[in-house]
Amino acid sequence: MPIYKRAKEAGVFSSSEVALLGRVFDKLKNEHQSPERLEALASRIMANYLAGIRDEDELLTASKLPLGR
Repeated sequence: MPIYKRAKEAGVFSSSEVALLGRVFDKLKNEHQSPERLEALASRIMANYLAGIRDEDELLTASKLPLGR
């Protein structure tokens, strides 16, 4: 799953942070998305988290939008 791969590659997340990122990813993904779209979604979630969005609901809302908005 892209979010777990990205988080592991970054190597800076605790298990509870990875769990949060995974929950958000699972809520936003759908089975019709291409692997590239899933990678972009994972990157967007992590970027929002690293930008300081720690609340799960806020992270969900922010991650629905393209980066930079």
